[in-house]
Amino acid sequence: MGYFILVIAQTVVLPVVSATVELVAAGGDPVLAFGRWWVFWGVGTRLLVAGIAQVSGRGPTAAILGSTDASVQEQQLARELGTANIGMGLAGLLALVPGWALPAGLAGGVFLLIAGLLHLGKRGRTAQESLATWTDLLVGLVVVVLAVRVGLEALGV
Repeated sequence: MGYFILVIAQTVVLPVVSATVELVAAGGDPVLAFGRWWVFWGVGTRLLVAGIAQVSGRGPTAAILGSTDASVQEQQLARELGTANIGMGLAGLLALVPGWALPAGLAGGVFLLIAGLLHLGKRGRTAQESLATWTDLLVGLVVVVLAVRVGLEALGV
């Protein structure tokens, strides 16, 4: 149950609340505000927490690979994925630095979008995998919207 609460908080509740508070308090462009907070929470904290769990060996990665007792190779794969998640998560935390939301979130957002798309066709997903799939897609799509918005602005459109 804790996993569900954490993931929903990081990918839905906290970004919406944070951006809403920012917009009410300071105003600004809603796309940039929501994009920034989705990168911070959905990429930054989410991938950082996942990476720490994977590196520590307490994450569900080996189970997702189909292992009840992970082999040395599966443990190594989970740790390496964990280090990548830690790096992308730390970058995502930089979204609060003015102008950094897009570059800080692009790698993690694209990773989450592609991971979500790859999981769509998987049969027999667990409830955790289904939640991860849909929230990966959500965060990835928000980062794409942010990228389009920033790109159009840079082009003067």
